[in-house]
Amino acid sequence: MSDEATATEDKVSLAKEEKAVIDALEKLNVVQLNNVVKFMEQEYGISASAPVAVAAAPGAGGGDEGGAEEKSSYDVELTEAGGQKIAVIKAVREITGLALGEAKAAVDGAPNVIKKGAPKEEAEKIKKQLEEAGATVTLK
Repeated sequence: MSDEATATEDKVSLAKEEKAVIDALEKLNVVQLNNVVKFMEQEYGISASAPVAVAAAPGAGGGDEGGAEEKSSYDVELTEAGGQKIAVIKAVREITGLALGEAKAAVDGAPNVIKKGAPKEEAEKIKKQLEEAGATVTLK
């Protein structure tokens, strides 16, 4: 019976609005739920996997010296589309292989990560390509 008592104590009660959110999330398929999670990570700067990434980072560096200098992969972030939005959309389509509507949404949603985990050389190439199209780009 003590297990049942513990389970009852750990149960969280939700307000009507909170329950509505949970009900809506339960109706989503895996892809839709993944999109919601990615949006929340980008919009609010939160991540369920952050503790794992932080714990894994020291091993990835392989040494005690400047981890920032040894970074081997970069996220290419489109920070601003600039004045030549059509050229930037074309460049995003070429880089990502996205459909026209998705590429336009990515450009309109700037700041937005265009490519995650790209090797340094590829990230710099993508940055140059987007900047030539008129965009402002940041490597993270």
